Parts: sequence; C-alpha cells; structure tokens
Amino acid sequence: MIKFFRQIRQNLIMENKTSKYFKYAIGEIILVVIGILIALQINNWNENRKQSKQERAILSQLRFEFISNLNQLNQKISSKKETVKSALQLFKYIDFEEFRNKDSIDYHLARTIPFTTFDPIVNDLAVSGELRLIKNDSLKQKLTYWTSEIADNREDEITWKDYRENKYVPFLIKHYQLRTIRSIADKANVLGKYLIEDKKNTKSYKIGKSKYIEDYNSLLNQPDYEDHLERCLTMNMHSINQSLILRKKIVEILDLLNSEINK
Repeated sequence: MIKFFRQIRQNLIMENKTSKYFKYAIGEIILVVIGILIALQINNWNENRKQSKQERAILSQLRFEFISNLNQLNQKISSKKETVKSALQLFKYIDFEEFRNKDSIDYHLARTIPFTTFDPIVNDLAVSGELRLIKNDSLKQKLTYWTSEIADNREDEITWKDYRENKYVPFLIKHYQLRTIRSIADKANVLGKYLIEDKKNTKSYKIGKSKYIEDYNSLLNQPDYEDHLERCLTMNMHSINQSLILRKKIVEILDLLNSEINK
C-alpha cells in the first residue's frame, strides 16, 4: 500500500502536476491521521473492555467476601446478645434470691465468659491499585473507609477481651469453680454454634463437674461480682451497637455491589 502511494506521488511530480501533488499529499496525510485515530479508538475500546472485565471480576470477588463477612458478623452479634441476655438473668438472681437455681446459674455464668472477635476478609484495593477500576464513586468511597471502620469495631471487642482475661475470669476462679462452668458451656455448645470453621473438625473435651463445693449464693452475694457483671453487660452492649453500625455498612456495600454486577 505504501509503495502504491509512493508511485502515485512520483508520477504526479514527473508530470509536473504540482497542484495536484499537494492536494494528494494533504489527502494522504488526512487518511493517515484518520487511520491513527481509528487505531487509537480500537485500542481504547479494547482497553475499556479489558478493564470492564477486570472490574466485574473484582466486584464478584468483593460480593463473595462481604457476604462471608456479613454472615460472620451476624454470628458474632448473636453470641454477644446471648452474653447480654445471661448477664441480665444473673442480675435477676442477684436481686431475687428465691429464684436462684444452680443449673440455670451455671448455664448463664458460662455464657458470660466467652469473647468473640470479628475477623473479616479484608481486600485492600487501594494498596493493590485495583480500586481505580471501580467506576461507582459511592462504592469506591465506602470501600476506602472499610478498613478503618473494622478497627473501631475491633477496639470494643478487645476491651472486653482484656477485661475478661485480667479481671472477670480471675474473680470467678477465686469465688467459684470454672471446671463446672466450662463443662456446662461445652454441653450447651455455647461457642461451637458460632464457629466459622467446619464444626466436624472441632474437638470437645468432657471434663465433668467439679468435686469441690460450689457456693453460687456466695458468688452472687459478692458486691464486686455485681460490678464485674455490669462491665460484662455494658461492654458487650456497646460492642453490639458498634457491630450493628458496621453491619449496616456491609449491607450498603453489598447493595451497591449487586447493583453494579446486575447492570
């Protein structure tokens, strides 16, 4: 093709048709420019199609991750609600001695001991550079703040974990027998039903009940126990509220993801 155009130019020069030569040259330049523009357009179209395919893959992966995060968070919220419910029941036993029942007290004590932490899948798109592929600005903004919002929720969970390990459990060890409480917890599957891992691979050990005297009246009548129970209730309630805020954000992200994927 280039040889063909060159031959035409040479013929026009040889025939001394300068005017026609310039017109032809200009036309040839225009054709070259148009060809370049078409090539750029095709390249842009291919690049856009490639990025669109990458975006859909990222959106699908994010939807899978956030569905998993939502399911896990729902389980952790349910666990904390059981802790709060048991703390409230123990307050009733503190206030009304006539309703006290050892089996029930042991059961509710067992449900105040656990702590659960939300460990979500975190895909930091900003670090990987893939965030730029997402076109929806609202979704992009929510994903950007996602990591910091997890940190706020984790802080409340760690607060209860530290208090539980350093104050609450040591107090129970001093004034009661944890062996019986642990046995009740295993029997009632207090934490097992909230495990994310395969429950078939989770071992449970039957340690039986304590052979020593367990004076639940002495425990419930301890003034300090009421304070520890208040801390258990308040910290878990605050953690639930933070978790519900985080849950709302996850649902919002999932709604945007579904909307983008279904376009």
